[in-house]
Amino acid sequence: MDERIERIFQEWTRGKNAIQARVSIYHQVRDIPYAVIPELADGRRYLEILRYGRGSCTPKHFLLGDMYQKLGLLVLYAVYPYRWDESTTHYPSRLKKLAEAMPTSHHLACRVDINGQLILVDATLDPPLKALGAPVNEEWDGISDTILPVNPCGEEQLYHPSEARLMPPRQDDERSLAFYRDFNQWLDEARRSQRTQVVE
Repeated sequence: MDERIERIFQEWTRGKNAIQARVSIYHQVRDIPYAVIPELADGRRYLEILRYGRGSCTPKHFLLGDMYQKLGLLVLYAVYPYRWDESTTHYPSRLKKLAEAMPTSHHLACRVDINGQLILVDATLDPPLKALGAPVNEEWDGISDTILPVNPCGEEQLYHPSEARLMPPRQDDERSLAFYRDFNQWLDEARRSQRTQVVE
């Protein structure tokens, strides 16, 4: 295990019981600003999210899965097909047009065995994005399902961590990269706006 993971794991769980540790890890990962950085979706590079300080559902949930396995929990990766233009978040007009041209994508979350139940744990969206109408999971009790930030357009597929290489690969083209660039900028502007309002 990467020594950075061990150090951060200790920081996030020290002095906490099992539920508190789950919740602490969850909130720490959720609070990493959400942004689509295609190269971090690689199962070999997702730890770079710690250096970038931002990332999408894939590196966030690989990190979450690593941490939960260190707690001794069984983790499965849950993959959901979805379409960007079917988001409940209201895009600005230019972004909406770009979203309509996007191919079907795949969202990654975790299913975690908690008290014998495979609980959906999704730490994708950071709290400031609630201002955009995004479905942010604000608090988690450590035992109940969270909500998905996407509307799946197909069946959930589950993968054991040893099967991560079998998950659908990213298929980014120029259209996708243009969308991600504008999308990330829009999210950053929303966060700046939130900080400004807090200061005022």
